[in-house]
Amino acid sequence: MEAGGECFPKQRQVLILFLLVEVALAGWESHRYSVVEETESGTFVTNLAKDLGLGAGELAARGARVVTEDNEHRLQLDLQTGDLILNEKLDREEMCGPTDPCVMHFQVLLKKPLGVFRAELLVRDINDHSPEFPEREMTLKILETSPPGAVFPLKKAQDLDVGKNNIQNYSISPNSHFHISIRNRGDGRKYPELVLDKELDREDQAELRLTLTALDGGSPPRSGTAQVHILVLDVNDNAPEFAQALYQVQVPENSPVGSLVVKVSARDVDTGTNGEISYSLSYSSQEISKTFEVNSLSGEVRLIKTLDFETISSYELDIDASDGGGLSGKCSVSIEVVDVNDNYPELTISSLTSPIPENSPEIEVALFRIRDRDSGNNGRMTCSIQDNLPFLLKPTEENFYTLVTNGALDRETRTQYNVTITVTDLGTPRLEIQHNITVLVSDVNDNAPAFTQTSYTLFIPENNSPALHVGSVSATDRDAGANAQVTYSLLSPQDPSLPLDSLVSINADNGHLFALRALDFEALQAFEFLVGATDRGSPELSSQALVRVQVLDANDNAPFVLYPLQNGSAPCTELVPRAAEPGYLVSKVVAVDSDSGQNAWLSYQLLKATEPGLFSVWAHNGEVRTARLLSERDAAKHRLLLLVKDNGEPPLSASVTLHVLLVDGFSQPYLPLPEVAAEAAQTDPLTVYLVIALASVSSLFLFSVLAFIAVRLCRRSRSGLVGGYSVPEAHFPGHLVDVSGTGTLSQSYQYEVCLTGDSGSNEFKFLKPIFPNILGQDIGRKSEGNPTFRNSLGI
Repeated sequence: MEAGGECFPKQRQVLILFLLVEVALAGWESHRYSVVEETESGTFVTNLAKDLGLGAGELAARGARVVTEDNEHRLQLDLQTGDLILNEKLDREEMCGPTDPCVMHFQVLLKKPLGVFRAELLVRDINDHSPEFPEREMTLKILETSPPGAVFPLKKAQDLDVGKNNIQNYSISPNSHFHISIRNRGDGRKYPELVLDKELDREDQAELRLTLTALDGGSPPRSGTAQVHILVLDVNDNAPEFAQALYQVQVPENSPVGSLVVKVSARDVDTGTNGEISYSLSYSSQEISKTFEVNSLSGEVRLIKTLDFETISSYELDIDASDGGGLSGKCSVSIEVVDVNDNYPELTISSLTSPIPENSPEIEVALFRIRDRDSGNNGRMTCSIQDNLPFLLKPTEENFYTLVTNGALDRETRTQYNVTITVTDLGTPRLEIQHNITVLVSDVNDNAPAFTQTSYTLFIPENNSPALHVGSVSATDRDAGANAQVTYSLLSPQDPSLPLDSLVSINADNGHLFALRALDFEALQAFEFLVGATDRGSPELSSQALVRVQVLDANDNAPFVLYPLQNGSAPCTELVPRAAEPGYLVSKVVAVDSDSGQNAWLSYQLLKATEPGLFSVWAHNGEVRTARLLSERDAAKHRLLLLVKDNGEPPLSASVTLHVLLVDGFSQPYLPLPEVAAEAAQTDPLTVYLVIALASVSSLFLFSVLAFIAVRLCRRSRSGLVGGYSVPEAHFPGHLVDVSGTGTLSQSYQYEVCLTGDSGSNEFKFLKPIFPNILGQDIGRKSEGNPTFRNSLGI
């Protein structure tokens, strides 16, 4: 493990350490498998279920996955059989280059429960590449004075294979002057050298052409060739010499192309062309020749390709310095690539669970791996999430982490969370990446429906049409889906006598309330009941609300006249003395209305009269009064047609006929016959009861009046008698009957009360005067001598 992730503060490091130890001890031992490169896709590698000791199908149940270091999908796991097979043809040279052995590390992740199985796949090399020389022809300049045994380095061939499949031997075409010697360097590579066996003679042979063959150790072996062109030179007895045999330099990996790596220097004491030095790379591999170049004149070594510490961390260069005479010198340059923090951390999500149910205490949301390709502090990492989220990061092993919930979630408070995982390395400058995960919260039925109001008041006009929509109730549920689908119902009323099922109904889907039949305000003015709201969750949750229904009155009842009752029996005639003053109370129309409010406000109106202008009706109380003084020319009998009207919309009315008789005085002949009264009493029981009550009260009242008059007459016996009646001196008592509305009777007359023959309830009328008119002469005489007597008669 190159770099570890640090995701928690110091106070949690001890706990994390223990968790890592426990998880590591619980894991399986690492296994190694092997396969030959270029093996076809679909080739069986191993049975992981058997290696892990798991049954058939258990890998699928535990959510097994194969994860490689480079995230390439080279392997495929059959979850049903447990077979690990190749997902593609493997090329060892592409995967590992010159690295040997070529090992691909991978892990098998198990989710339920969490486990990590580490394994390695060894990709074995086959001899599928032939040796190749960097140049098809190499030119050597050799002095003719070169002694036998002189060694001349040749450029080595390149073979992408490794091990025994790499270059094992070199050979030269048969000749009489040279043979090939193979030199083994410390890195295990073989370099060819041309060894002089016999002195050269330029005059005899100025140049030679030989074929150099490189042979690998594969079966069958592969080979590559290059031409060696040898030019025999004249004597040059001083070879170039470098200032130092080994140059060691450090180059940052982020150095730009064209940067100077090092400058080498050699000198040759010869003069002329034998002292002219040119520099070149020797024994350069294909990677070195693509990365560095040497200025043949100045000896400057520069970059021609960007460096990558994570790919190659060091280079070994051999530089030749050749003079014009064919002699050369060598030096080595050791280049160390210095790592810089140029790689951002990487994060790979292995599994993600979304949505997650609310009300669960702890749920594993995601499993992920972090990695940084840098080294040292540049490759050490810390990871974290936001502080205000109900989630925690827990390390497992080898830079694997799990994201888990920290307690139960509430979907009604928040339906989703955006979790940002931040991974930061410890390099300079620090590099970080952020990965966003959206976690959805699924609903659980944990909220009952809630009505918008605890109680509802509905107003329904009476006489409504059946199935009339009279109002609605509404409830909402904070849950979602079926848990928030609300159905409405009527609950059993608290009053068992209330026929709720025949009065209202409710739409179960939207809460609309409907009146099932027409309501009558006069029969039912108000009622209340409970409605319930139930969701469709499991288990179901419900709530209830109170609904009050007020029946609004409509003007559907016309006024009903209580007095005088118009029932077709003998009418009751009102007697009015001709001596009555203007405003004299003739009668009072009594009417009621079964409606309420302004629908029951009554007004009275005189529609028709025998003699217009003689009588008037008070609009607010129904009192019929004289409008002017009566005269002898006025007819004795009058018929009045009155209208009683309510204040509804539209207004309803009733009419009543009133008979009025103008008399000079009250006497017995104007009383109705007893038989008629008795017959009328039998027509209506209510009239009988009212007659009895009024007769009792009237009798008691008349008895009191007569007793009072008798006492007064006894005291006034000396004042004389007129027509057999004693006339009192003082005012007549005013508490008998209030007719005019002023609180007292007219001072001129007293009346006895009798029921009319056609009275149904509380009808009454004023009858004959107790004191008839006294002869004007006697009254005149008494009044002249006694002013008190005059006042008692109201004159």
